[in-house]
Amino acid sequence: MNLSFITAPFGFVLGTIIGSFLNVCIYRLPREESIIFPGSHCPKCNSPIKWYDNIPIISYLLLKGKCRYCGEKIPPIYPLVELLSGLLTAGIFFRFGISFDSFYYSILTWFLIVISAIDIKELMVPVKPCYIVMVLGILLSPFTHSVSLIDSILGASLGAGIILFIIESYFIFRNKEGMGYGDANIMAVIGAFLGWKKVFFVIFFASLIGAIVGIIFIISGKDSESPLPFGPFLAIGGYLTIFLGDLLLKFYLGG
Repeated sequence: MNLSFITAPFGFVLGTIIGSFLNVCIYRLPREESIIFPGSHCPKCNSPIKWYDNIPIISYLLLKGKCRYCGEKIPPIYPLVELLSGLLTAGIFFRFGISFDSFYYSILTWFLIVISAIDIKELMVPVKPCYIVMVLGILLSPFTHSVSLIDSILGASLGAGIILFIIESYFIFRNKEGMGYGDANIMAVIGAFLGWKKVFFVIFFASLIGAIVGIIFIISGKDSESPLPFGPFLAIGGYLTIFLGDLLLKFYLGG
């Protein structure tokens, strides 16, 4: 029996539950507020949200996207984050089953969702969460089947180093900032979880997707000088590399 069809639904439910917490992180981290206290509440009337109004996706539909107490509209980004977290986590558990690696890569996936949403909304990347998750990735790496402690440390260093090199080189030749230093923090986290060998695939995917989106923006008449956050592209590249990294390494090494 293929247990993937059992583990994937488990991953989806877990992902949607975590997705509810990710919404709290996305809202509070840029404001430097605690993500623990106070509990979930309506940002307009400050009424605490009861557990039965905090069921991922379902509560939003039952409440018709409004606060039970004041009627304030709840942005659709909340159920979308929960749904995205559920789907991406389901993909991880489908691939790795019920294992430590599934929880390990799920942590990276949840981080990438949060940091991408913040980068898109605020055009900034908070440093402290990146540092905490990077250290967590390094500390947990010896317990995985695919990343050693040395690979993790080198991955964090190489990931950040490559982005910093690109940032400084662009500034030297163009005399203006092309990427933000927050992108180096994101790559440090991704490198810590995936190892140094897969860093190059992440940057390749991110650059390819970024170039495609940039071309679409130009064709559609968007202002070419408008800032385009690169964090989400790194996030997509990181998630794709979780699934394709080993295959690409075998192909590259002639396996």
